[in-house]
Amino acid sequence: MLTVICETPGTLRAEQRERPVRGEGEVLLRVKRVGVCGTDLHIFTGNQPFLQYPRVMGHELSGVIEEPVPGGRLAKGDVAYVMPYLSCGTCVACRQGKTNCCVNIQVLGVHRDGAFTEYLSLPEAFVHKAEGVTLDQAAMVEFLAIGAHAVRRGNVQPGQRVLVVGAGPIGMAAMIFARLRGAEVTAIDGRQDRVDFCRRELGVTHAVTLGEGDVDQLSKVTNGEFFDQVFDATGNAKAIERGFGFVAHGGTYVLISVVRDTITFSDPEFHKRETTLLGSRNATTEDFETVIAAMREGKVPTAALNTHRMALADVPADFQQLLDPARGVVKAIVEV
Repeated sequence: MLTVICETPGTLRAEQRERPVRGEGEVLLRVKRVGVCGTDLHIFTGNQPFLQYPRVMGHELSGVIEEPVPGGRLAKGDVAYVMPYLSCGTCVACRQGKTNCCVNIQVLGVHRDGAFTEYLSLPEAFVHKAEGVTLDQAAMVEFLAIGAHAVRRGNVQPGQRVLVVGAGPIGMAAMIFARLRGAEVTAIDGRQDRVDFCRRELGVTHAVTLGEGDVDQLSKVTNGEFFDQVFDATGNAKAIERGFGFVAHGGTYVLISVVRDTITFSDPEFHKRETTLLGSRNATTEDFETVIAAMREGKVPTAALNTHRMALADVPADFQQLLDPARGVVKAIVEV
């Protein structure tokens, strides 16, 4: 089977591997679609903190069941999506139902080889029937679930003012699900094309471009009070530190981004606002189900989000192009 490997940062290679044999309690999945995530781009550029090379990337995936578990809940031919966070089920986090931050987590495409290949054998518990959505949509559930999880972590309420800093796919996912909870959403990003996309396709209430006067704009749209909820999806330490200043008194700051750096902030400002600070990692089954339900109801603009496509065989030659801001990539999908 065709498999694409990231050997070292900046180097992708295609090779033929043996098709996996279905393991005990596992399903053999024929991979059909793989979404390209910011994590994949970070792996390619050498900026992913939890990874060793070489690695087969890809954790946003959908496919068709080739070999089910005998007597299991999935059947041959079922269209399926995958929860790529393979949790242990027994650690302190898993015992609390927080499988997204399992102590022993194995994320496909990060801790173990992922979906840039034709077949995967995976534990049945992490493979779910994708009823009522397309293969393309099923491959987009994971990144949207990360945004949905962050919004649930923040407990966004109707009428709240929400700021999402960083208008990449994860930030956009947070915008979508904050709006679905009835919040007034503002987007801010340094790329004008992303700001315009959020305004045009996601229906945010306000969209601000980073630069001179941006704080004044954020102040103006909130009558000087700033935001009940701020979500950072930048992956930039300085942006995270700046974001503390956008939180209203009594507000909440949710960090979706993962950075290598130490984050610092002003303790007097933090305390006088009684800021709630939350980390948000991955997603849970509940969040995946939230996304699937919203997709079925036509509430997620998946066609607009999927801006680019390529075949698996073309990934080694064409992947670099996805890093070019001029191409306007939001979500690229690899067809297998």
